[in-house]
Amino acid sequence: MTGVEAIIAALVAGAAAGSTDVARTVVTDTYGGLKNLLRGRLAGRPQAQEALEAREVEPGRWQAVLAENLAECGADTDERILAAARRLLELADPIGAGAGRYEVDASQARGVQVGDHNTQTNTFN
Repeated sequence: MTGVEAIIAALVAGAAAGSTDVARTVVTDTYGGLKNLLRGRLAGRPQAQEALEAREVEPGRWQAVLAENLAECGADTDERILAAARRLLELADPIGAGAGRYEVDASQARGVQVGDHNTQTNTFN
């Protein structure tokens, strides 16, 4: 999983929050911390700032805008941001994180999709 994909996955997981009051508070606080780091990194990029605040509104649109800007500003290689994203994923989905769900290496793959319930048809020439 690339840095951008990890950050986006963490933002999606954080927006959903935890299922208990304590878990929800910890996840929400960690989510807020990640967003604060990203706000600083995305300073001067109003479209990216707007996408960061959009949350569930038009998820396909904000994810694409945000992903592009995260890569352009270097957030995908910022260790503080990546550590915060990993921590949020661990809190929001401890079983998935423990099973390596967010540790995908597709650097040599072709025609890859990341996520659940996908459908894909590939034709390689």
